[in-house]
Amino acid sequence: MILASSHFTRAVLGTALLALAACSDNAQEATPQAAGAQEQTETTEARVATLTVRPRRVVVYDELPGRVAALRTAEIRPQVSGIVRKVLFKEGSEVSAEQPLFEIDPAPFAADVEAASAVLARAEADELNASLKHDRIKALAESRTATAAALGDAKAALAQSRASVAEARANLTRRKLELAHATVTSPIAGRIGQALITEGGLATAGATNPMAVVQQLDRLFLDVRQPSMRREMLEEAVANGQGDEAGRMPVDILTITGKPYEYQGTIRFSDSAVDPGTGSITIRVEVPNPYDQLLPGMYLRARLPRSVHPNALTVPQEAVVRDSSGRPQLMVVGADRTASRRNVELGPLVERQYVILSGIGAGDEIVVRGQDRATDGTRLQTVAYQPAVGTDAK
Repeated sequence: MILASSHFTRAVLGTALLALAACSDNAQEATPQAAGAQEQTETTEARVATLTVRPRRVVVYDELPGRVAALRTAEIRPQVSGIVRKVLFKEGSEVSAEQPLFEIDPAPFAADVEAASAVLARAEADELNASLKHDRIKALAESRTATAAALGDAKAALAQSRASVAEARANLTRRKLELAHATVTSPIAGRIGQALITEGGLATAGATNPMAVVQQLDRLFLDVRQPSMRREMLEEAVANGQGDEAGRMPVDILTITGKPYEYQGTIRFSDSAVDPGTGSITIRVEVPNPYDQLLPGMYLRARLPRSVHPNALTVPQEAVVRDSSGRPQLMVVGADRTASRRNVELGPLVERQYVILSGIGAGDEIVVRGQDRATDGTRLQTVAYQPAVGTDAK
């Protein structure tokens, strides 16, 4: 009886140990399954950077080369011939309007003035004599002492003497002008260059070579060439009130090294003819130059407006992905925080931002970074997109 009891006890203990081992194995199998389920839950949400699309004004530019020209250029030429006695300016300096620049020997012209004055005095004396004679004959004719023929001769002599006086007076005025022109002045204010004639040189009226050149440099012209079809688009933009407050389109200027110039230019006018060989038209841009940083003959680049989009929807360039056929797409975040791809139509690329012509609307939230971690229907964990340093933050 005692042996049977001990066998029963050992059987019960063995069964209990087997049950505990089975529970332990089940617990160990349940733990990896639970961990896998938790891991799957965590991987269903993709972490992405998003941006809400807002409309803004975008100007699309053409970057075109151009050559600088002075606003006004005056070639100093003599109006009388003679020997240059003095050069009255410092080369490379600023001169004012009507400032004397050269002095031509005035002695011959002063002598001509004195001679013309003498001729005028003689003519005035002859006029006085003819006038007195006319008055006497007229009185005699009234008393029937002088004939009508004599009176007619007196009138003709008086008219002739008066004409001589007018001629002598005009000649004197001419000689005085020549004396004044012996001092050569600048017609405009600006910077004068090299003196192309020195003291002792012969200045000749009507010469092809100038004595010096004065250029106005406080403002300059930049002449660029743009396709004629763009001109119509630009005029439409201005007509629609898309320019500045004065109705003009500002132009950004870049130096030849690509650095931005501190002042903006303004389109002054466009040429009235199209080059038949290239189909382009010349656009003249007026550029401020208060510190004489720019000089005529330099080459610059102008960012000329091509078109204006007053309410454009723009996205960063890196937000655009393409499908297997190359069509552009954007990944849009839905109201349930899931991802969906949309086909879009791309416009111009401006400062690393694509203008979106269709496919999305204002207020849509798009994925900019992390598109490779999400597919259609994937739940998204979003953070605000932060542009990289040196890129456009708009």
